[in-house]
Amino acid sequence: MIRRLSPLARRARRKRLRAAGAALLLAGLAFATWFARPLPAQSVPLVQVIDGDSLIVWHDGARVTIRLTGIDAVEYRQLCTRADVRWPCGREARQALERLAGRGPLHCALTTRDRYGRTLASCRTAPLPDGVDLGAEMVRQGWAVASDADYRDEEAGAEAARRGIWQGDFAAHADWRAAHARPATASDGLIRRLERGINGV
Repeated sequence: MIRRLSPLARRARRKRLRAAGAALLLAGLAFATWFARPLPAQSVPLVQVIDGDSLIVWHDGARVTIRLTGIDAVEYRQLCTRADVRWPCGREARQALERLAGRGPLHCALTTRDRYGRTLASCRTAPLPDGVDLGAEMVRQGWAVASDADYRDEEAGAEAARRGIWQGDFAAHADWRAAHARPATASDGLIRRLERGINGV
């Protein structure tokens, strides 16, 4: 025999369901708000700029290699072409990041590590709302392309104004890396030497 709920019991049940749904909604909104918050930036002394999107900082008593998120700069050994003449755009990209970063310190929101062991981070020259976003400025100056949606406007402006690598022709950075791949041990050894402070660092 099926027992029917009284009107009073049905109203109470609906009220409990609505309350539970409201609680779940609030919990979801709270989680989304927390997840969307920018990570707190940490002040880190600058040790050395490696190339147009990588640098070494001092963090928690150790040298840490940082890969700037949201951008992909030309490689240090990469050459570009302008007016049918090849030029060392990779070296100029590193020089551009050196000028932006100055002597430090930088203010970086550190996240996870990539497959090469580098710490992914967004870095500024001063805490928000001051300072310069290194990734955004490297793209705006034309020394890097946007690797996600964050810096698409800066990339479009650099291309339209023919700044940096947009002055002429350049190989897609991923294609250049694939064509000029070196043994992993060699590149890993370079990073380790830089982190240990060899070569005057």
